[in-house]
Amino acid sequence: MDNHKGVLVCGEIADGKLAPVTIELIGLGRKLADELGEQSSVLLMGSKAGGLAQEAIAYGADNVFVTDDSLLDQYNSDAYTQIVAGVCQKALPSIMLLGHTDIGMDLAPRLNARVGGGLAMDCIALAIDPATKLLASTRPVFGGNAHATMVSKSARPQMATIRPKTVPPAARDASRQGQVILVDGKVDPAAIKVKVVERIKESVEGVKLEDAEVVVSGGRGIGGAQNFALLGDLASVLGGAVGASRPACDEGWVPARLQVGQSGKVVSPKLYIAVAVSGAMAHIAGCLGSKVIVAINKDKDANIFSVAQFGVVGDYKQILPALTAKLKELKSA
Repeated sequence: MDNHKGVLVCGEIADGKLAPVTIELIGLGRKLADELGEQSSVLLMGSKAGGLAQEAIAYGADNVFVTDDSLLDQYNSDAYTQIVAGVCQKALPSIMLLGHTDIGMDLAPRLNARVGGGLAMDCIALAIDPATKLLASTRPVFGGNAHATMVSKSARPQMATIRPKTVPPAARDASRQGQVILVDGKVDPAAIKVKVVERIKESVEGVKLEDAEVVVSGGRGIGGAQNFALLGDLASVLGGAVGASRPACDEGWVPARLQVGQSGKVVSPKLYIAVAVSGAMAHIAGCLGSKVIVAINKDKDANIFSVAQFGVVGDYKQILPALTAKLKELKSA
């Protein structure tokens, strides 16, 4: 008999607050749990977890599992796997959700190996099949050129990592009531094989690429580092961030941290403007979750136009200054 029920979200805490992706997953978990007629829970770890439990309830959780241990303030593969696997084996969720973040990408496979179940990674959509009540997880395949829907018919829990900004954040309701469950389990320091000795925070001017609602990316066709200033001007007017294709990063025109693509960062902004980007599948895989893609390229046959909702064929050196000037004019009006 299958005793697995409900949805469990593995939460992340960033700068003392619920990470944006966790708020998104709480909303998604609430939706899935309601469709199943079951409860939705969240697991929070670290010394700040207890203080954020009520916040998770306000966003839609019925139950919040809390592990208050300072050893969990920084992500550690061994420690997190131990704690999350323990909670999973006790709570027996039917569905488990993690963000497709650095933490989720490392933790999910380890967790799946520890507790079993079926795992789908880098998902862009989740739904409950009304006939079977199974979780249908949709993810990009073949470099983003197609989508595949995966179903775990018998293995439990049904696990999935979800791209940030794929689903809207949960609505907050401070009047919601829920249960806070303290997890009786401390991490054994001796069991931790890898320790963080220093954390250097990346210095970013303006909006972080992965958090931006508007991304202006440049490709090899930009022609040089100096020309990225035009992209920066447009991004600044739109309150967005600058990204780049791998060739532009490999040329040394911009830092590698700005790379969008399969081997870089996956972004899901409201607006993605691809400037002089040819549209290699590896790059498209990193931006396909964008709500709207606008392509600007002088090559009318560039592959990027195949995934763009809007396209402009022309010289970006003429288009970007005119577009930036018009936007500034509209904003000042």
